[in-house]
Amino acid sequence: MATTGNLRFGVIGAGRIGKIHAENLATCIPSTEVVTIADVNVESAQDLATRLRVSSAVDDYHAILSDSSIDAVAICSSTDTHAKIIIEAAQAGKHIFCEKPIDFDLAIIDAALEAVEKAGVKLQIGFNRRFDSNFRKARMMIEEGKIGTPHIIRITSRDPAPPSLSYVKASGGMFFDMTIHDFDMARYLSGSEVDEVYTAAGVMVDPGIGEADDVDTAVILLRFANGAIGTIDNSRKAVYGYDQRVEVFGSAGMVQAQNNMPDSDVYYSADGVYSAKPLYFFLERYMESFIAEMKEFARSVQQNTTPPVVGMDGRIPVLMGIAAKKSYLENRPVKLSEIK
Repeated sequence: MATTGNLRFGVIGAGRIGKIHAENLATCIPSTEVVTIADVNVESAQDLATRLRVSSAVDDYHAILSDSSIDAVAICSSTDTHAKIIIEAAQAGKHIFCEKPIDFDLAIIDAALEAVEKAGVKLQIGFNRRFDSNFRKARMMIEEGKIGTPHIIRITSRDPAPPSLSYVKASGGMFFDMTIHDFDMARYLSGSEVDEVYTAAGVMVDPGIGEADDVDTAVILLRFANGAIGTIDNSRKAVYGYDQRVEVFGSAGMVQAQNNMPDSDVYYSADGVYSAKPLYFFLERYMESFIAEMKEFARSVQQNTTPPVVGMDGRIPVLMGIAAKKSYLENRPVKLSEIK
C-alpha cells in the first residue's frame, strides 16, 4: 500500500553519516520528517535533535521501533548493528534505509533479507554513488547503447587521507568500507555481474594499517559475466584530494566521468597551467547524491514501488569483498562461485 502524507522517520545513529541523513530528511526533502533520533551517546542524539528541531532524542533505538507513528528508519549506526536492527525493524513493520554494508557475514545478511521479505517492508541500501549525476549520466549513455558493447570498465577511487586506525580495525578493512562502493559501481555501470576477481594490494600509506591486518593500496581486476574486463584502483591517500573517476570503453565509443572541482577555471601563465584540486572528501563530493538517494527511498515507500537499491544489491558487493580479500591472501584469481 502507498503511504499518504509525510513519511515519518526515526534516525538510528548520530555520527557522521547519521548527521547527513537526518539533516537531509529534516530540511531538504519536503515529504519527509524526522520524529526521533537515537544514539548510544544520547548527548550526540540530543545535540543533533536540537539543531534540527526534532522533538525526541533517545539512547535506545527500540523507542523508535515501538513508536507506531514512525513509518521508516534510517540505520546509520555501526556496521556490526546493521543486520540486527534490520531484522527488528522489519518485525516492527518499519520500512528500512540502511547504510552499507549490511554485515560482513553472508549468512547474517541472508537472515536480515529473509526478515525483510517476510515482513513485506521496503529495504534500500545506502550506495549513494549510484545517485551522483555524473555516474547516472554515464549509466544512461551505456544503457542507450551510445558506447556499444562495454569492453573495459575502469574505476578510480582514492581518499584524500587515511582513516584512523580505530576505524580501520572496526570497519572490516578497505575492501568492505571503501572498495565496496566500487564493487557496486562496477555492477551499476556494466549491467552485469562479476564472475572473478584478482587482487594485488599492499601497505604503502600507513604501516599502522598493515599492523591492523589491512591494506591501503589495491588494484583489483574484474571479469564480468558479459565478457567485459574491469579494474578498480584504490588508495587511502591522494595528496591532491578526493579522486573519483570512472571510464567505460566499448565497441562504439567511450564515456568518462571526471572529478568534481570547486570551480572550472584554468589559469595559464609562463610558469604553467593551474586549476583547482578535486573536492576534498565525500561530504563535498557526494552531498547531492545523499539527498537524491533518500528522495528515491521516500518515493518508493510513498508510491509502493521497488527501491532502486535492494537488499541483494547490498549482499553482492560483500560477496565481492570476501572474494577480493581471499584473492589477496592467496595470491590468485578467485571466482565468486567459490565463496560459500
